[in-house]
Amino acid sequence: MTKLNKLRWVVAIAAAFFVGTTFNSKVSAATINNDYALNSSQGSSLRTSNNVIIAHATAVYAPAKNVATYEKRAWYDVGAYVQYVVGDGGNIYRVGAEGYQAWGAGSWANANAPVQIELAQTYDNAEFHKDYVTYVNLLRSSAIKYGIPTDVDSSAWRGVKSHLWITNHVWGDHTDPYGYLASHGITKAQFAHDVKYGFSSSGNNVNPTPKPSKHNKPVKPANKKAVHVTYALHQKGKKWLNPVKDFGSGSNGFAGVPNSKHDMLYIKVNRGSIKYRVHTKEDGWQPWVHKANKNDTVNGVAGIKGHTIDGVQMYYTTPKGETYQQAYYRSQTTQRVSYLGTCADNGTVKGFDSFAGMLGEPLDRLQIHINDSSEF
Repeated sequence: MTKLNKLRWVVAIAAAFFVGTTFNSKVSAATINNDYALNSSQGSSLRTSNNVIIAHATAVYAPAKNVATYEKRAWYDVGAYVQYVVGDGGNIYRVGAEGYQAWGAGSWANANAPVQIELAQTYDNAEFHKDYVTYVNLLRSSAIKYGIPTDVDSSAWRGVKSHLWITNHVWGDHTDPYGYLASHGITKAQFAHDVKYGFSSSGNNVNPTPKPSKHNKPVKPANKKAVHVTYALHQKGKKWLNPVKDFGSGSNGFAGVPNSKHDMLYIKVNRGSIKYRVHTKEDGWQPWVHKANKNDTVNGVAGIKGHTIDGVQMYYTTPKGETYQQAYYRSQTTQRVSYLGTCADNGTVKGFDSFAGMLGEPLDRLQIHINDSSEF
């Protein structure tokens, strides 16, 4: 979603309350709630071209009904809304009108998408699978309705497109819905397969296998490669600590020394590439670093000797043709007894923190791993 202040979004969603429910129409064996639909004088009056259906995920873990409530109330003030929000165990809430521009992914996407769909985020795996079946079937049925291919994120300019595809090919900085889907074990390849073939009306099987056909080519298996990350912190006023590979339990499972301050960091991966930077109490955010050489304190490490690190941010780039993976990481500070929230890349993966640390509190330990879903 674009043009949306994250803090206002979180506060508004948390404050939204539930009202009555009226189900009065059907789409792909799922009911649509119109209680939060914009009226004829609200939303854009511009018609769309019918070229793409856009798949989103919301930015926070909140009920879909709250999201729909907020979009109806604040659509004009924040300049953001979509046609449908899916969640709460497979429910569909209408906000914008189909065939008219929504404000969800930038001017080109809004003008070419008769339907944009948000998937609400939940930690409950059973609820997710109900939501996912409805989400997939709504994306698929919407594409079919408007004569749009059901291929997901193909090289063609027509089809079902993720917000990430819009970012990579048109405009923006969002990567949804893949970070959230990955948190529940759904890969890009699985998502594309499911939208292509859909689910039965029962929705019992969330991993359907397409029937062999001379018209259907088999889906290529995901090309996931093991990525290992090696990293180390420099203890302030002392020395470089031993490097850590990935993460584990106990004293060897993280970089850093508990209850100590650190001033420099280096990170390297065995495949793909990673960039990283640190925030120091004295200087704020420092430039991105692309190399890893503890002997090169200018270009090979992040940080300034003698200045205390209180924040870390990174971004992993997957080699072309391989399964999309991210850097997942978390930290602890000298003033806290447990790890802070998990981060994924540099904040573009919804549902995760955008950097590790708590500004103003010295970072005393750091854990990182590279994968298509978090292991923390």
